[in-house]
Amino acid sequence: MIKSALQYQNHTSYDRHKMEGHYLDWANQPGVYKTYANIEPLRLSKDVLFPQERLSFVLEELGGEVNPRVLDIDDLSRIFLLAYSLTAKARHTGEELYYRSVASAGALYPTEIYVATEGINGLNDGIYHFSTDHHCISLLREGNFTKHVAKIVASPGIVASPGTRMPTLTFILSAIFFRSAWKYRDRSYRYHLLDTGHVVENLILALKSQALPFGLSFDFDDHEVNRLLGLDETKEVSLAVIHVPGLNDSAHEVAPEISDLPDEIKGASRVAGEEVDYPAIREIHEAACAIVSPPGPGVEMIRELGVNPNEWMNVIIPDTLPEVADYPETVFARRSRRNFVGKPLSSDCLMTLLGRLCTFDSGKVRGAINSDHLVCTGLLVGSSEGSAHGFYMLNASTASMGMVSPGFLTDRMAHICLDQTWLGNAAVHFLFMTNLDALDRQWGARGYRYAMMLAGRMGERLYLMATAMGLGCCGIGAFFDGEAAKLLGLNQESRLLYLVAVGLVR
Repeated sequence: MIKSALQYQNHTSYDRHKMEGHYLDWANQPGVYKTYANIEPLRLSKDVLFPQERLSFVLEELGGEVNPRVLDIDDLSRIFLLAYSLTAKARHTGEELYYRSVASAGALYPTEIYVATEGINGLNDGIYHFSTDHHCISLLREGNFTKHVAKIVASPGIVASPGTRMPTLTFILSAIFFRSAWKYRDRSYRYHLLDTGHVVENLILALKSQALPFGLSFDFDDHEVNRLLGLDETKEVSLAVIHVPGLNDSAHEVAPEISDLPDEIKGASRVAGEEVDYPAIREIHEAACAIVSPPGPGVEMIRELGVNPNEWMNVIIPDTLPEVADYPETVFARRSRRNFVGKPLSSDCLMTLLGRLCTFDSGKVRGAINSDHLVCTGLLVGSSEGSAHGFYMLNASTASMGMVSPGFLTDRMAHICLDQTWLGNAAVHFLFMTNLDALDRQWGARGYRYAMMLAGRMGERLYLMATAMGLGCCGIGAFFDGEAAKLLGLNQESRLLYLVAVGLVR
């Protein structure tokens, strides 16, 4: 029985000498769009105006208090278009494949979005499921369920207390297990979290682009949220909540009990005719359902990995950022582009990318945890102007970087990443690492959710920044775990969680 992040990571680690053969069951390929029988979806308009700022402007933290305002159905449509929309079409195995505005392992898109609405002009209050295929929403529960969300979500700004605002929008993100497990089996919980982190970042940037206040929570009563949405939690589970405060003050009356949704709604969590169950996924998720109060202040993850540079240098962000596209264009143009040419990355581009990771805010996870307590960022520099080849650590709190070890390591890391030789031509490999034992000590198995979804958010940010600067970018979650840790010199409890390669492309 898996009860900790370290156990799960070890159980699902790839070993070059113990890889089992695995053939995809194409006849039982999971569907990538969730649909509900007997519910007529409401199509949202795509004829909406988009903000024309640069991505760098949207990435800036909101300054001071942002006043809530009345939203309408077009505002909701715009948020969905920027967060999770279809952006390109290709043919694969004889069928049309649609890419989306977020990255996803194997283009399997396990993440779904639900929204609870209150006081949105042009839309009845209720709980809706959003579908990307026709840009529509399906009503699952009609009425105002804000009090129910407030009851089961432990997030600053949502809990009903004097002076707080109740949300006008509450987005709940889930993952459907079999979509990723069809290909990645037991290891797929990693991709459920990373891919959901991608969507979290896109959704938050969509809210920022409209100057909307928001709060993020990874802590809530899992089973009650799943029940509220009508999920079959053996197949689909909620992972993150993002709320947008409205104009109404918090209400103090107790929310009435709600009934279970019908079995036909729960049945929509099934995405293939014959779904294989992988117990390790359910075990690590169930272990992570417990919300644990940390015994003390969070550790600085950079001090927990067993590696430490001797000298540090400041990350200097250029005055003029090398962006070539506005934010909406960047979102719709984002792709996994891997045809790297091995040419040096400019110093301005590298410093811009590092600077945006330094200013990263993990959101209000329990109101206290910040990104430095969860994940540490490193980078393998293969070819960049002004930076020698080698393995560097990034200290986000001091906006500085320091070399751990010199050498041309991107080719060796490409070999570790299941011999994907094209990775060796990338200019830089960004590395998101953590000490799994430190996560378990602080927050139990739920800390794994915090770290992996944060790594996904950071990866999506790199995707977008690279696209805005005309660079290629591709995330990698498949590697020989032990070999990666050995190459980087990590201690026994620490692991690489996610690698994102960036560089010039053809």
